[in-house]
Amino acid sequence: MRSGLARLRDELAVPAEFPPDVLAEAQQAASRAPDGLVDATDVPFVTIDPPGSRDLDQAVHLERRGAGFRVRYAIADVASWVRPGGAVDAEARRRVVTLYAPDGRTPLHPPALSEGAASLLPGQDAPALLWTVDLDADGTPTAVDVRRSRVRSRAQLTYDEVQRSFDTGTADGSVALLRDVGLLRQEAERERGGITLPTPEQEVQRTDGRWRLVSRATLDAEEWNAQISLLTGMCAARLMLDGRVGVLRTLPPSDPRDVARLRREAAALGVDWPDGAAVGDVVRGLDASDPAHAALLSEATTLLRGAAYVAFDGELPEQPLHAALAAPYAHTTAPLRRLVDRFVGETCLALVAGTDVPEWVRAALPDLPALMAGGDRRANEYERGCLDIVEAALLVGRVGEEFDGMLVDVRDDATVGVVQLRDPVVRGRVEGVDLPVGTHVRVRLAEVSTERRTVRFALDGAGSSAGPAEG
Repeated sequence: MRSGLARLRDELAVPAEFPPDVLAEAQQAASRAPDGLVDATDVPFVTIDPPGSRDLDQAVHLERRGAGFRVRYAIADVASWVRPGGAVDAEARRRVVTLYAPDGRTPLHPPALSEGAASLLPGQDAPALLWTVDLDADGTPTAVDVRRSRVRSRAQLTYDEVQRSFDTGTADGSVALLRDVGLLRQEAERERGGITLPTPEQEVQRTDGRWRLVSRATLDAEEWNAQISLLTGMCAARLMLDGRVGVLRTLPPSDPRDVARLRREAAALGVDWPDGAAVGDVVRGLDASDPAHAALLSEATTLLRGAAYVAFDGELPEQPLHAALAAPYAHTTAPLRRLVDRFVGETCLALVAGTDVPEWVRAALPDLPALMAGGDRRANEYERGCLDIVEAALLVGRVGEEFDGMLVDVRDDATVGVVQLRDPVVRGRVEGVDLPVGTHVRVRLAEVSTERRTVRFALDGAGSSAGPAEG
């Protein structure tokens, strides 16, 4: 594992330690408390993150407002700490995003900021961009405001803790409204025609010095919390479009040919697609624990291709929508971990205040799409490479063994596909395929290499099942 991850980092030029001048500038910045902030420390914010997180970008507070709701969302104010053109700024533009691996993180900003002064840690007064969004009874925004403020989080909660509080009926205070607001926003997404893929995540865990892969379904509380972030990103996009300056996260509409192919795949797998049902409704209703549904989910990823960042200053983008959300959208809620969010936040602050967008922001806009595309590409390759190493390491020494699994993808020539094993939770290339996706198969491990990050299976002859898998 260690040698494989080290090779991967070398191949992708993943940064190691921060240069001394970057660390020194970050430490100096962290020693100075920003002033001139609106005091919002009386609002009992909480953060909701994975356990052990220290780079806390967002804190939330919800309250009822007449028949609707008021959403307060505090976002770490990175620009209050990072000097434009300084060493920390230049290093962030080289790193672009925080990178995650099973053995640790490669942060975007030095820990003195990302895990210290700039983080919304509980009990710590911190500068934040405080978004206030009023929603009507249907969850539609009726008023949006963002301003520099000082906030203080009261508690650092985990997704599991929040989910457990709803499951046991003990959710209280602001957290108790997370489900209400989240469900309203999910319904609004459905009505807009958005597409959400309920796909489980492959997650690497280390327990008692041993590595393992698990398939983890997203908790309802995570989905509800994500809706608050999406709401803020959509409000940011609307502000920038109205102001004719900014940078959006876009996704083109699904190719009708991909939708037609998905319909044919659903019919072949025996998955119901009611007459007149929108593709988003069908996909959203899939259950990844059902083999046929899991296979269709794998195919549905073709609907969401072509994501990009689009910057503009004056002339509006020809295609401003994010098709998965069926609305314009911008990244603005994770500035500790993603470069572009700092620039979006500063743009929105200026537009709401009626002041000029800072020149350092405007000057960066043309370069941001390429920077973010390169950073995202490296992050995706890194994540996939890490998973490949873990998958291979789990199977070393087991060449020739047979495993039960399911075909989740088959190439057009129908000779090569992807098999998902039941145990361990590994995906790998399988050759000799002559069966449709969604078929239970028994495969033999033909090749495994942590150095090349490859896992290859062969169909075990007559061991394949005769037809599509049933749930």
